[in-house]
Amino acid sequence: MDFFNKTGKMALGSRLRLLTNKVTEDAAQIYELYHVEFLPKWFPVFFILAEEGEKTITEIANEIGHSQPSVTKIIREMTSAGLVEDNLLTHDKRRNVVGLTEKGKKLNDKVRVSCQDVYAAIEMIIEEATHNLWEAIEEWEFLLEQKSLLKRVNEQKKIRESQAVEIVPYKPEYQEAFRSLNEEWISTYFEMEEADYKALNNPQDYILDKGGVILVALYNNKPVGVCALIKMHQEDYDYEMAKMAVSPNAQGKNIGFLLGQAVLKKAKELGAQNLYLESNTILKPAINLYHKLGFKKIAGRNTPYKRCNIQMTLQLDRSYQ
Repeated sequence: MDFFNKTGKMALGSRLRLLTNKVTEDAAQIYELYHVEFLPKWFPVFFILAEEGEKTITEIANEIGHSQPSVTKIIREMTSAGLVEDNLLTHDKRRNVVGLTEKGKKLNDKVRVSCQDVYAAIEMIIEEATHNLWEAIEEWEFLLEQKSLLKRVNEQKKIRESQAVEIVPYKPEYQEAFRSLNEEWISTYFEMEEADYKALNNPQDYILDKGGVILVALYNNKPVGVCALIKMHQEDYDYEMAKMAVSPNAQGKNIGFLLGQAVLKKAKELGAQNLYLESNTILKPAINLYHKLGFKKIAGRNTPYKRCNIQMTLQLDRSYQ
């Protein structure tokens, strides 16, 4: 066990496999102890057929949580051992099912006896142990069903990598990044329009000198994300959140959300109460991000962009503090 002390919880899968192998090896010898010619991996299928009678392979697979190919292979092995017969027809002759043979039914009597002793032995281990492994497994299965280990690891990856992200104010040296990052995603899904060229080719005149703001996300000191607040001189909205873009090479690091949060904070500092944005529903990750930030869908405003098919707004005084 010194190896697992060195690796820590990183080797959870390896440790579970080691425990599984140990239990499986004992199970094979237990069947020999009761003079039962039986492979441990057959037990789930055998149990279902013994307790519930004839079943289709699909029904068995769904009930024991195995794949259909896995169950098919086990059925084939048990058929060769004379314990199971397949291609049985039900009374309505519409489904092929498998069931225990007479040999399988007689073997079940011996298996039942061994199960009683196995159950008692496991209960003894539970009484001796500090933690109830059976209940812990059930709890872990539930938690992993709610959120997989893969998703949890991906979340931790984003948290770790986002710590290397710095959100800074726009400088002239970031003009090329501001233009290229936006042009890249626009050209991927749509086509550049006149309003794009105005903002991206001259952000100083079009955005900054008119009371707007541009923020830049740096990852390892390299600009990988941008977002702007464009001043809107009208009663309904104070600023438009626009020109958000993240490099494809830097996606998956939570940069879009960090940029969005920083932009909302800056808007609040500027005294803004209502923000506005335009997008397209084909950009599902972006739309999900806007919803996460608190934006709500609206309709009815004129737009200079052909690609715009959704408009959203956020009331900062209520939704963001």
